Amino acid sequence: MAERAAKTVGKTFFSGVLLLTLSTVSVKVIGLLYKIPMLAYLGAEGMGYFNSAYEVYALFCVIATAGLPVALSVLISSAIAKGDGKCVTGIYRTSLLLFLGIGILGSLVMLLLARRFCGWIKSDGAYACMLTIAPTVLLGCIASALRGYFQGHQRMLPTALSQLLEALGKLIFGLLLARYALYSGYDTPTVAAFAGLGLTLGMLLSVLYLALEKLRFDRAGKAERIEADAHPHVRTGEESYRILRDLGRLSVPMTLGASLVSLTKLVDMTMILRRLQAIGFTEVMANEAYGSYTTLALSVYALLPSLINSIALPLVPMLSAAIAEGNSERQEQMVGISYRLTVFLAMPASLSLAVYAEPILRLLFSGEETAVAISAPLLSGLGASVLLSCMITATNSVLHAYQRVNRPILSMLAGALLKILTSYLLIGLPTVTLAGAPISTFVCNATVLLLNFHFAASLCRAPSPVPLFGRPFMASALSVGVSYGAYTLLLRSFPPSALLTLAALAITAICYLLFSCRLGVLEREDALSLPMGERLWRMLGRAHLLRREDREAVLRKESKK
Repeated sequence: MAERAAKTVGKTFFSGVLLLTLSTVSVKVIGLLYKIPMLAYLGAEGMGYFNSAYEVYALFCVIATAGLPVALSVLISSAIAKGDGKCVTGIYRTSLLLFLGIGILGSLVMLLLARRFCGWIKSDGAYACMLTIAPTVLLGCIASALRGYFQGHQRMLPTALSQLLEALGKLIFGLLLARYALYSGYDTPTVAAFAGLGLTLGMLLSVLYLALEKLRFDRAGKAERIEADAHPHVRTGEESYRILRDLGRLSVPMTLGASLVSLTKLVDMTMILRRLQAIGFTEVMANEAYGSYTTLALSVYALLPSLINSIALPLVPMLSAAIAEGNSERQEQMVGISYRLTVFLAMPASLSLAVYAEPILRLLFSGEETAVAISAPLLSGLGASVLLSCMITATNSVLHAYQRVNRPILSMLAGALLKILTSYLLIGLPTVTLAGAPISTFVCNATVLLLNFHFAASLCRAPSPVPLFGRPFMASALSVGVSYGAYTLLLRSFPPSALLTLAALAITAICYLLFSCRLGVLEREDALSLPMGERLWRMLGRAHLLRREDREAVLRKESKK
């Protein structure tokens, strides 16, 4: 009976992880699709204003909601496990009041200090956009409280659907409002403000869905709801204080880590705009450069880690279980699989992005020649940071599994300080200008990763760096080299096109799989941890693509059946 319950819990957990993973990836893809037509409406200058306002909002949003929903879900889940329905209700109501207070304060600060924020980042054109986005802080806090409540009940579907509704609402409302403002003859900052209003309406749509789902969920007659209604309970000040204390204890480390990431992005934006203007760029020119960089280069760069991390991250709960059991051999195995899978997927993505930056941007943003010309070399420079970013997520997850939540904060703080210094020095050089931004990102990510490796190495043995990075690099370099040679030959007979770009990327993927099998990049235990991994491993063995010893092992197992 206990074994069956454990299997049910595990199945429910991984179903929830898969659901949230698919939702996160979908939101990222929708976000990229949103920026393609929005760039046509706002232009690079308008996207600079929009992204400037968005980064200020993102910092407030992270401070308000990064750790609290997770902490709320943990407290509610714990109370449900104890069968304390009254406590669940008390936790939710106290948390909701806290979220409302933080949200109202955040929105007011953003509204009242919008002009000052614009002065600090030297982007006066972002003022109107900042005003239309400010209410989203409050709405985001309400949504986070409701999502934390559902996640505490092990219900991931409302969170996933609300994220999709938010992204779709931002897409639909934002494009419609920006189109209306553009064809009504408004200036670029005002069109950007209408696009910002679409973001607020998208979040409002998400909150309305969550509120309706909460009403439906309560009416379903859950045990804690029935108990709370049957035995009215007046919360004491001491109980409320205990709930707030527990929320703070759980959420503060996560909030600090996420805030450092968001603060780094905000400082990066400020550094770009201020330093470009310091060397002779006008505000419009600086915003055009910044808008091109963030809308094209950073959007494509950010998409790849979200896709790759979604595959490797579900292994982390298994590591936590091994740690709880004290199984050191299993811990080493799970850390190795997590690292190797991350490198296996991220290495070819990094090299492909570095080589095919311009064709990829032309494929996604056709017609935006000026923005593509500005962004292509910047995206190419960000290519190496894809691997680093993915490995940072993997090492952070290992440290979190060992409950060393403060270590990633120290790593991120050191990386952020170096990023600020590098950005200030390089972007202010007339010979470097905006190219200093991807260089500073690389310096930051490399610093964070090296420190994370150091911290993680003291907890569990990790794979040797040479096979971990060397073989995937060799397979990736060979694959990209073959595909780029074919791409260059085809360009002699055909003009550049989306079809040629897709063909080159497809050749890279096929060659990488072949070279990886031959060089032993993909190990059996790594393949088996993937969805349908065992079937994939058998297929590779039957097709004689694996190394000799792996192929013979597969064939021996097949012959015994």
